[in-house]
Amino acid sequence: MRLILQVVLITATLARAPVRFDRHKVFRVKPQDETQAEVITHLAKTNELDFWYPDTIHHVAANMTVDFRVSEKESPSIQAALDQSKMHYEVLIHDLQEEIEKQFDVKEDSPGRHSYAKYNNWDKIVAWTEKMVKKRPEMVSRIKIGSTIEDNPLYVLKIGKEHKGRKAIFMDCGIHAREWVSPAFCQWFVYQATKSYGKNKIMTKLLDQMNFYVLPVFNVDGYIWSWTQNRMWRKNRSKHHNSTCIGTDLNRNFDASWGASQSSHNPCKETYPGTAPESEKETAAVADFIRSHLESIKAYLTFHSYSQMLLFPYGYTSKLPPNYQELDKVAKIGAEALSSRYEAHYIYGPIASTIYPTSGSSLDWAYELGIKYTFAFELRDRGKFGFLLPESRIKPTCKETMLAVKFIAKYILRNAS
Repeated sequence: MRLILQVVLITATLARAPVRFDRHKVFRVKPQDETQAEVITHLAKTNELDFWYPDTIHHVAANMTVDFRVSEKESPSIQAALDQSKMHYEVLIHDLQEEIEKQFDVKEDSPGRHSYAKYNNWDKIVAWTEKMVKKRPEMVSRIKIGSTIEDNPLYVLKIGKEHKGRKAIFMDCGIHAREWVSPAFCQWFVYQATKSYGKNKIMTKLLDQMNFYVLPVFNVDGYIWSWTQNRMWRKNRSKHHNSTCIGTDLNRNFDASWGASQSSHNPCKETYPGTAPESEKETAAVADFIRSHLESIKAYLTFHSYSQMLLFPYGYTSKLPPNYQELDKVAKIGAEALSSRYEAHYIYGPIASTIYPTSGSSLDWAYELGIKYTFAFELRDRGKFGFLLPESRIKPTCKETMLAVKFIAKYILRNAS
């Protein structure tokens, strides 16, 4: 009996062991024509390729930069196929597990405590939200807008004074679990906004006249999973009927041309959009909150990584939005403000033509709801580290992004009706 129990315990422990990515490679390829693009499509059908950019094989086209991860076992045959087709490629990451371990390159002053220079797990972020409210109760309040499929709370921090009729900006981070620099920015924003009030002229004016609703982690369950089990996890953790595959892509689950891409209606795909618009508890909670505050919310900002872009609608069509010229102007100046700090080059434009087509995105949904200023940031970097941006790059990324966000907020204050 004792032996059986030991076997059960060992099996359970092994089942919970985090996924390792020893000697997994990340390739960057650039197909020169449709024939080479077809080679990648064929490789994706016969091998397990984890697409980093674009997010699915169906967006791969000639003259597009394509980043994907392959296992140690599959990389020799992939490399041979690329060589045979005379495809231009480079290996961005030679050993993914090494890079995962190297991203924690900032020494902790106080181990176990929240830090703006480090990546923080969910427990630290929850404790941080409580601390921010206690520290600045006159300016910060915490609102529970719902809970996740695994019953974790979804917290929004409201930054600003209690005045009715104020304009507001809604910001969210971490809709995709593995994009860790995104939640790091939301935490940085809250910290800097409250810290600089009364000291920084621009931030003081903004907080005197408007509110910010900040959702530090949209995809809480996925974020926890990316810390404890699989660093490369993207989706949430919902279960599906008739499939052992887990998770829905929350940024394909909004009611904006939802499910237009038939190719992704497979629960095992990274871009699976769910069974219906707002089928996921997280999406429904965010959508309900924004709808209930629609009178005051004048802008919607969402933060992703990676590729250094500042995007606006549309994603599901190449048609330009009615206020395209204004959005283009704001994005242009926002990108210039951002690059003024460390010369990080951001490109800007509509989602569909600047990055790749998407359907069911939060950005398009917010825009069609009537929020006429909606922007998505794709933060650092441009592929050298991909989703594994080292902690030493967090502060520079946050500082430069803050310049763009402050510019957009000032513009909203002056121009949004």
